[in-house]
Amino acid sequence: MHIHKLLILALLIGAPVSWAQDRSTRDESNQDRTAQDQRKPDNTAVNKRDRQEHEPTADQQKNDKTDRDLTKEIRRAIVKDKSLSTYAHNVKVISEHGTVTLKGPVRSEEEKRTVEAKAAEIAGAKNVKSEVSVAPSKTVAEHKNQ
Repeated sequence: MHIHKLLILALLIGAPVSWAQDRSTRDESNQDRTAQDQRKPDNTAVNKRDRQEHEPTADQQKNDKTDRDLTKEIRRAIVKDKSLSTYAHNVKVISEHGTVTLKGPVRSEEEKRTVEAKAAEIAGAKNVKSEVSVAPSKTVAEHKNQ
């Protein structure tokens, strides 16, 4: 009977130490995963391009009614198309004196053509400047790390 009490006591004393070690390992693993999740995409090249004087940016969107309405109609047409990816839905539409610039990544050449066609249908093909790019597709491993 005395041995049983010693065994129980040893188990009770050793269990918290083991549990704390397991928790420490889990915490380190979670910190590694959190660091991976917080990695930011490197948009340096795109940002440098957009800082060029001749490059239209969203803050150059004109505030006159014609340009606002043009942007609104194109944006509405793009977002209304549920077959497009979130990337395509987030393409920048910048109207300046009736000329529309489209910027940003999409998931495929087909999406690029669709976005460009929607803008051309509304603004006229000669009034659309496309700077839409096709984003490289992610591998399965990249999706798992996010």
